[in-house]
Amino acid sequence: MSSNFDYAHKHRDEIVWMSQNTNTIPISPEIEKAIMESVKSREYNLYPFAPGIFGLKEAIFKDLGLSEDEFDCLITPGGIEALYILNRALLSKEDNVIASDPSFMPIHHQVRLSGAEIKELPVYHEPWKLTEEQVKEAVDSQTKMFLLIDPLNPLGTHYSRDEVKAFSEVCEDHDLFLIDDITYRDFSESHTLTNEFFSEKTIITYSFSKNCGFAGMRIGALIAPKDIMKELLPYNTNVLSVNIIAQRAALAALHTKNQWVDNVVSISRKNQEHIKNCVEAIEGAFLPVFPSHTNMFVIDISETEINPDTVEERMLYDHHVFVRGGNYLSKRFGNRFVRTSFSIPEKQCLKFCEVFPKVIHEQRK
Repeated sequence: MSSNFDYAHKHRDEIVWMSQNTNTIPISPEIEKAIMESVKSREYNLYPFAPGIFGLKEAIFKDLGLSEDEFDCLITPGGIEALYILNRALLSKEDNVIASDPSFMPIHHQVRLSGAEIKELPVYHEPWKLTEEQVKEAVDSQTKMFLLIDPLNPLGTHYSRDEVKAFSEVCEDHDLFLIDDITYRDFSESHTLTNEFFSEKTIITYSFSKNCGFAGMRIGALIAPKDIMKELLPYNTNVLSVNIIAQRAALAALHTKNQWVDNVVSISRKNQEHIKNCVEAIEGAFLPVFPSHTNMFVIDISETEINPDTVEERMLYDHHVFVRGGNYLSKRFGNRFVRTSFSIPEKQCLKFCEVFPKVIHEQRK
């Protein structure tokens, strides 16, 4: 699989990049201006202010509607690093963590690195997400944490306010840490933060990679109650702060968010329609979840009996469209689907819709 990424990066300018849920829709020129001003002033010569540039934490709190009096915020080199810090800080070999399958499996790997067990609850069936009953049944005396990815990578499902409230109550009843991974929040028609119901042990992981299109910047944040943050900070090895140019870009993105976020979501939803029409015309393929509340789809191709990894390879090498086989996201269900993101310019999405049916047809022969 690494050879696919080698090829894709070597031909980056020719590739329609739909494999990693990145966002390549142009947003605000103010962001590029902030980047260039940082470069011209050579801020990169010095270590950044360790807690983060002035105004960035405040902008994150404002974006989430949270109070600085209750929560603390740690700027991190991406959301995945925020998750790593909290997993290493809070978990030990006696613990277990409840999560979904499919899921973003690198988080599960972090749990195992911390010595804990990951309980992967199957959600590759209606309603294509975790239920309160599933989580309740999975909790035992060793359960330490519940990982809620909302909206859910890769299926694109989201949780209603009532569902979030129910999960929060389960965590409160069993004194669990509730990890609220909100990476795809801005793509959802509605979203409820868990801290509304269980602020005492909610930890939020925040990313600029998807909504802002900053995957290459590597910047995110960890938001937690002040007392919990004290437990997390000793595991933050990045005591010299985060890339200064990324911080300037992030601050500019939050300051201008009302100017670009609706356009990103609008283009993404239009692309969803294109992909839906494409998939519906292919015998043996379907979308488990529509509409998606993230910037990605799972396309189930199990009835075609075609290996998703083969689809990934042929789409990439034959057509320069990079999608992802499902085995990256689930050992149990990954051989059933291809994941493809659609926060890309519409013209590129239409190319996918042109070549995807061809690849499926060719592999059926």
